[in-house]
Amino acid sequence: MASHMGDGAKEEFLRDFGEHYGYPNGPKSIDQIRATEFKRLQFQDLVYLDHAGATLYSDLQMESVFNDLTNNVYGNPHSQSDSSSATLDIVKNARLQVLDYCNASPKEYTCIFTSGATAALKLVGEAFPWNYSSSFMYTMENHNSVLGIREYALGHGAQAIAVDIDEDIHPGMTGETLSSKMSLHQVQRRNVAESLEGEPTGDVYNLFAFPSECNFSGLRFGLDLVNIIKEDSSKILGISSVCKNGQWMVLIDAAKGCATMPPDLSKYPADFVAVSFYKLFGYPTGLGALIVRNDAASLLKKTYFSGGTVNASIADIDFVKRREGIEEMFEDGTVSFLSIVSIRHGFKILSSLTVSAISRHVASLAFYTRKMLLAMRHGNGSSVCILYGHHNSKKLQHEMGPIISFNLKRPDGSWYGYREVEKLASLSNIQLRTGCFCNPGACAKYLGLSHLDLISNTEAGHVCWDDHDIINGKPVGAVRVSFGYMSTYEDAKKFVDFVGSSFVSPQNHIDHGNQMKGLENGFVDTGYYLKSITIYPIKSCGGFSARSWPLSSNGLTYDRQWVLKSPTGEILTQKKVPEMGFVSTLIDLSQGILFVESPRCKERLQITLESNVYEDAIEDIELYGQRYEVYSYDNETNAWFSEAIGRTCSLLSSYLSLKKVCVI
Repeated sequence: MASHMGDGAKEEFLRDFGEHYGYPNGPKSIDQIRATEFKRLQFQDLVYLDHAGATLYSDLQMESVFNDLTNNVYGNPHSQSDSSSATLDIVKNARLQVLDYCNASPKEYTCIFTSGATAALKLVGEAFPWNYSSSFMYTMENHNSVLGIREYALGHGAQAIAVDIDEDIHPGMTGETLSSKMSLHQVQRRNVAESLEGEPTGDVYNLFAFPSECNFSGLRFGLDLVNIIKEDSSKILGISSVCKNGQWMVLIDAAKGCATMPPDLSKYPADFVAVSFYKLFGYPTGLGALIVRNDAASLLKKTYFSGGTVNASIADIDFVKRREGIEEMFEDGTVSFLSIVSIRHGFKILSSLTVSAISRHVASLAFYTRKMLLAMRHGNGSSVCILYGHHNSKKLQHEMGPIISFNLKRPDGSWYGYREVEKLASLSNIQLRTGCFCNPGACAKYLGLSHLDLISNTEAGHVCWDDHDIINGKPVGAVRVSFGYMSTYEDAKKFVDFVGSSFVSPQNHIDHGNQMKGLENGFVDTGYYLKSITIYPIKSCGGFSARSWPLSSNGLTYDRQWVLKSPTGEILTQKKVPEMGFVSTLIDLSQGILFVESPRCKERLQITLESNVYEDAIEDIELYGQRYEVYSYDNETNAWFSEAIGRTCSLLSSYLSLKKVCVI
């Protein structure tokens, strides 16, 4: 690894984590990997910390994919040509590669390719043999894609039970510790009349679902859960009268956890495992897999059939003979064979580094970042960061994945909004994620949100991806950073420095005698002074700073007066269109002009602040549950913004004049 003389902080980090960080025994060091395979991060001076959302593909990986596709001919695997036969062989080998990654024997398991992990989970929900005596049990910390299975269970009259397991028993749990450290929350049943008809006449099957790693907190669930539920379910679940009958099957959502710690199915024989490939190695998207135990697959009841899933069918009578191979029964239509061809190049990257080394590498970065965030204090001694999850261990935490979710507090104990953190991070070229991450159970659990809180927040207009981050003084989401195999110490350090410089307040020394005198004069010298004001004329685009600025009855004059709208009517935000962050703005009040620039556009755009309003240019829009009257601009202006952000859009502005009331 390269020398880092003069960088005392990194030298200390390497003393603590050098045997884990950077692939010291690998074919390339982390510095070499970043310099040769992720040059785009350096060119853009970008810190990417959303690997739980999607990790990054490497240059080498994509070069291999491109060379593969441009030097070979791959035909539809349902055809009989030589090119199609070659494709079929590669698809078969890809299935084996997926099974091998999770140490699953092809004699016991089959890989079914899907359009993603969500489609894999949906397939289980649709085809599972539910009846009114079945139970669907799931841990609180599950993605919405798992919670959606509940609709199938309840629709068949089955019962649904949410399970809250104390996180301090992961890993190494036993049946005894689990039974004393879990609480069950039964969801109201549907089709109750049908469920009261009596005992079931056939076999009863139940499903238990949990993530290998929580995408909110990073908690890694002990895979002992698989064996405990499958072997000791009657003893463990006997504490509740809601779980009496039938055989238990286990589903693992490994979409997040697989990237750094895939489940070992030879030790923990789950019945179903959902996998996402872009979370493993960045590319391809739109491809996932369901790893299914062969004996469990035989119980699934599939209704729909399509091309590729039948041996024969007759158009004008009720006759169909389905294929008998497991993957043949469940892969409707032609699989995404070019995407499947590509995954071997991603697996080659992971194999060269080894998953064990990747896990240690990202763990070192996560541990360092947690440690630094927890150590931050305001000048008055109060904590800056509130972290969610189990973060008390002084060792590399194998029970925690490379995810850190947190919120930030001001010196007075009030919260910084997570959207404020995200916007400032974006201006510093740091990409992270905020919100609840489609994990409502974990979000409510860690943020202490009651059912009443959640319902009232929704009724108040709060929805996913909006800007409502603090409601009634409480955060309704969190900030999340996550690391991938190509993340570096420098990424973590820049993020830690960003939090320290942006959100940590120094000690405030106040002379209380002068403070009382100031109160008499109507002015208090608190020791703070306003250094600058930042105005963001166009919502989600770059702002500019000023030493003083006029106020209106709505706040800073011209602040967020303009928005960009998609052709479908959606108001665009930087969260969905990151390119908006590269659009810079400046207002010259003396000229009455808004200047707008973009690296994608040659000309600087000028917009007159006080434009004449024409009746036919006025329209209504809805933004976060409120109606606004706005006016639109000409085609030339809209074309400029479309080029600037790389997608078709139009500029809208409030046409009501803003009365100036004072200047700060």
